[in-house]
Amino acid sequence: MQTEKVIDHIVNWLRDYAVNANIKGFVIGVSGGIDSAVTSTLCAKTGLELLCLEMPIHQAQSQVNRAMNHIAWLQEKYEKVSMTQVNLTPIFDSFIDAVPDVENEESRFMSLANTRARFRMTALYYFAALNKYLVAGTGNKVEDFGVGFFTKYGDGGVDLSPIADLLKSEVYELARFMGINQEIIDAAPTDGLWGDNRTDEDQIGASYDELEWAMKMQDEKKQISDFEGREKEVYEIYLRLNTANKHKMVPIPICEIPSNLR
Repeated sequence: MQTEKVIDHIVNWLRDYAVNANIKGFVIGVSGGIDSAVTSTLCAKTGLELLCLEMPIHQAQSQVNRAMNHIAWLQEKYEKVSMTQVNLTPIFDSFIDAVPDVENEESRFMSLANTRARFRMTALYYFAALNKYLVAGTGNKVEDFGVGFFTKYGDGGVDLSPIADLLKSEVYELARFMGINQEIIDAAPTDGLWGDNRTDEDQIGASYDELEWAMKMQDEKKQISDFEGREKEVYEIYLRLNTANKHKMVPIPICEIPSNLR
């Protein structure tokens, strides 16, 4: 990959999109992870305004520290970067108190994890509307179009997606080229929705390198029967998630009314 030219291409695309839409800049949620670090840096490089939000909800302190360190790094390098910390923990706790208890704790736990992402999306759009900004998404290609590893109308609720055509390995390549803090590059990827240190790999059952391989195999029309051992296991994981989360990757279904019924 021609890393520097890819960076320039994305930065120009972001700037042109915002200018053509008569928008002042971008707002992004900075989590302390690689994707938000790369995306926020690309937005900052446009020279337009960038508001970084750090939005903890019972967040692991290590994640908060990485996010704050990255924002400080951005502010040292780029003039138009500002930051706001919005503690969403009280709102999340109030929501839990307001909704009735359910018997299925596993379903409740998953639903509340996605609720965290949707609270953050709401905060992002609040500040976007206040400042005439665009909400920049942080999803990469494997997450957005491979296994659907994002929350619908949560971190999937954005105005534009600068890195959605980049594989996770390519995101890391951009990070190293742009000098992203090593602590972020070294940190295990996590969606930060659980209030602990569980990683994406813990949840998915496969690493991003493995998922990229599986995505390539799908493009080549490979079958599960073509593999054995760990490769077969990974491909089964990938295809299962790709199928189950397809509803996140396609437009909302519309019930079209036949002309003879009008």
